Amino acid sequence: MSRLSEKEIISIFQKNLNNKISEDVEIFTIGKKFGIIKIDTLVQSTDIPKIMSPEQIANKSMVGPLSDFAAKGVIPKHGIISVSLPKKYPKYKLVRLANGFKKASKKFGVKILGGDTNQAKEIIISIMLFGISEKIIPRNGARIGDIIITTGKFGMTGAGLGIILNKNKSSKKFRKDAINSVVLPKPQLQFGVLASRYCSSSMDSSDGLSTTLTEMSRSSKKKFVITKIPIADGLEEFARINHKSVLDLVFNSGEEYEIVLTVSQKNISKIKKIANSCKIQIFEIGYVKSGSGVFLQKNNKKIKITDNGWEHFRN
Repeated sequence: MSRLSEKEIISIFQKNLNNKISEDVEIFTIGKKFGIIKIDTLVQSTDIPKIMSPEQIANKSMVGPLSDFAAKGVIPKHGIISVSLPKKYPKYKLVRLANGFKKASKKFGVKILGGDTNQAKEIIISIMLFGISEKIIPRNGARIGDIIITTGKFGMTGAGLGIILNKNKSSKKFRKDAINSVVLPKPQLQFGVLASRYCSSSMDSSDGLSTTLTEMSRSSKKKFVITKIPIADGLEEFARINHKSVLDLVFNSGEEYEIVLTVSQKNISKIKKIANSCKIQIFEIGYVKSGSGVFLQKNNKKIKITDNGWEHFRN
């Protein structure tokens, strides 16, 4: 019997639970407003490199769902935590983990209401966040003529994981930046909330840029044309000395908690002002037109970009 993919598993649950809506968060109505919930799970063997401290583990576990809230333009207000730990997990590490949750919740303005604990063979942390909003930015709203924007450059986390796990070579500065991108990720929450009124569609990019662009294109039933590749600084040299593909690192690394959004031409200046106020860089990487699929425009040719980002049960 063939192994099911993550998307096939989700489809089975959606079919049996009569839920056909695909979004970065779960949505339900509260009067005239929407209740927004997101749960995300961090698993030690797949998500936590050994070099990460307990504080960094706590922070990263919260960044995942926070990034989805950011992409939907919603402020999360409350959260609950489920923590499963090995039987002999040291007390001093537990204290540091709890302190990490305390710092992260204060930093991002989320009040942790409680949660659950259990025993497991490895660290497993699930964070559920909750908020209320009058609207969200959908993933299916891209319009012909829109500009495709990202809140950051890509490929650094793939390089960082290569340095951590495979001892890939790099310069000292690039090594530091790449590792920090893995162990100290940051959600673009402030920007996402402020920019939400001007965006036609938006998604979190943590499963990989190729996955995000493919899903936004498919959901919107539009063609996405990429004209400028958002390559992280120093990535081309790293790829060269380690015999890696720059395009693969940029489009398929995952773990980048950036926002990919589409914006009409008339709102570009407003988005840039918001980015400046949030002290982040944004990058115009392409445009939306009629058709389907995601294509990289290079040397007067269009190369199809396929979905090769992160997917559980495949990677």
